[in-house]
Amino acid sequence: MKKLKVAVIFGGRSAEHEVSLQSAKNIISTLDKEKYQPILIGIDKQGRWLKTDSANFLLNETNPKLISLNASSKEVALLSGHQNHQLIESGKNLQAQSIDVVFVSLHGPFGEDGTIQGLLKLANLPFVGASVLGSAIGMDKDVMKRLLKAADIPVAKFIVVHRNDVILNEVKDIYSSEPEAHQNDKLFDMVKNQLGLPVFIKPANLGSSVGVSKASSKKDFNKAIKKAFLYDNKILIEEAIKAREIEVSVLGNEKPIASVAGEIIPSHEFYSYEAKYIDELGAKLEIPAKISSQTLKRVQNLAIKTFQALCCEGMARVDCFLKENGQVLINEINTIPGFTKISMYPKLWEASGISYSELIDRLIQLALERHQRDQKLKTSFEVK
Repeated sequence: MKKLKVAVIFGGRSAEHEVSLQSAKNIISTLDKEKYQPILIGIDKQGRWLKTDSANFLLNETNPKLISLNASSKEVALLSGHQNHQLIESGKNLQAQSIDVVFVSLHGPFGEDGTIQGLLKLANLPFVGASVLGSAIGMDKDVMKRLLKAADIPVAKFIVVHRNDVILNEVKDIYSSEPEAHQNDKLFDMVKNQLGLPVFIKPANLGSSVGVSKASSKKDFNKAIKKAFLYDNKILIEEAIKAREIEVSVLGNEKPIASVAGEIIPSHEFYSYEAKYIDELGAKLEIPAKISSQTLKRVQNLAIKTFQALCCEGMARVDCFLKENGQVLINEINTIPGFTKISMYPKLWEASGISYSELIDRLIQLALERHQRDQKLKTSFEVK
């Protein structure tokens, strides 16, 4: 049987670069080598595409704090418009390699936001996960939450702030001895009145809790908005919800299915980047979550409704808040969830009866099915 050539793309120009390396490591090791031939493409932090092999594509691979991409590999480029989707190596003797399908294992901007999905669409390559629109929507928490509200899907209260809405430089004015301008004080007062305290402040287009802070005072608030604006030009300020954190994995194209639910019980103040990827004791993952069958059904239905409302395909993890009164709120969707050894997406499917290896296989098949469906669409029009 001819093996399908699966290009796994990882790394990327994102603050979630290291998380992507961990995910790719697990995907590559789990890929059924009897069915698939992996092609490893690492994107470094400068945006270079590097083709490497599974023996040495990572440095410090067992240490999540020091893990990095091996930059000594050959630089490559994708040549679009060819039926065999050629991957061209740089150098004097140009070598080409064909690709059958792409497994995008990039997190954050330039990987999960529709940019690389657009490139792969132009190259006419099938790829795992949401397409351009679903990826872009899922990445932008502001747009995502507005669409969910339009679809009558409950979300926490939030305020969107753009860079020009605040003063980020420490400037003293004649009215105050504090290093913050009154423009920020007015924002803090508005947030306090509309959302209460504490609040969570996060970049609009980033995941893995990078740049996220919890603020209970004006001093913490000003620090938090500066931190969030390091990563994006638009940030979200959200009310703090007293609730259990429940997550569900979704799988499929036109007819998606939902996994059992899992619960995140952080040992840190909240489910931070360190709790997710550095500290193995940073959170307890309770799978399945201890919720009633009726609540599970509501969470699953809401997860699927969210997946469809946001134009997603292939895979996504939907994060929910379960309040004491039984109300379920959608926190966010992750269109390229982590595949690290402690990631919820594969763990939830494993608890639902789908092994890690089978999950990878299903995702590849879903990518191929969507591509075959799209190939039937006309790309020209003849005037009669």
